[in-house]
Amino acid sequence: MRAGTSWRTRIVIASIAAGLVTPAAEAQFRGRFAPRLATPADYDGSFHFCRGWFRSGFGGDGGGWAADYPWADINLSIRLGELTKTLVSRTAAGDPKPLIMRLSDPTLFQCPFVMMTEVGAIAISAAEAANLRAYLLKGGFLWVDDFWGSYAWNYWAGQIRKVLAPPEYPIVDLPSGHPMFNVQFRVAETPQITNIGFWLATGTTSERGADSAVVHTRAILDRDGRVMVLMTHNTDFGDSWEREAEDPSFFYKFAANGYAFGINVVLYALTH
Repeated sequence: MRAGTSWRTRIVIASIAAGLVTPAAEAQFRGRFAPRLATPADYDGSFHFCRGWFRSGFGGDGGGWAADYPWADINLSIRLGELTKTLVSRTAAGDPKPLIMRLSDPTLFQCPFVMMTEVGAIAISAAEAANLRAYLLKGGFLWVDDFWGSYAWNYWAGQIRKVLAPPEYPIVDLPSGHPMFNVQFRVAETPQITNIGFWLATGTTSERGADSAVVHTRAILDRDGRVMVLMTHNTDFGDSWEREAEDPSFFYKFAANGYAFGINVVLYALTH
């Protein structure tokens, strides 16, 4: 999305700024989102940010399933509810209810949208591969994000082949004109978003130097052309949601574009 040129962009920035979570409010939230696996009773027909739990394998390059949890999950759910008509599942206290599930768990089929982060070290078992494949082919949607450099890409590509193998399901680059990028907001390109610590320390965005300088927006499609797996490589959308209130320069540089992209992806997943 072209920052600063669109009235929709200005609406996103204004809406987010009006609802920024202060450090005091954040402290009150701590302890209320301790990780636990979802059960069938957690699903109520509303939107849940569903996060895939996975084991990390030896020799990979990634920090694990919990990167940016829970604030990325919570904040994207809040903004989705504010900027669209999507009914977001909430607790009695009014907090969004993000969920966590194993890739082998039947509860996966209750989530039309699942996200995983730092998949450059994921280890997918045979049982997980079979269940995830069935989920995706039945209409499910997986977004993987926040893995950097060629080594992490190659590691991930080797794991997802266990689920959806080429040549039947090749990995393709998504063109900028794909419908996903125009669901609600016009997204002209996939932004490179780094973690806030790297940004404040260096003022740059490529976490692996020249090896991660180019952002890749790739996908695996079903036989009808629907995106089943979205892969945003060499960027970190989760941090643009998780860290929105921590530094003004980071917020104005990354948050609006991060939310516009993320909301588009969620709406695509819910309607395709």
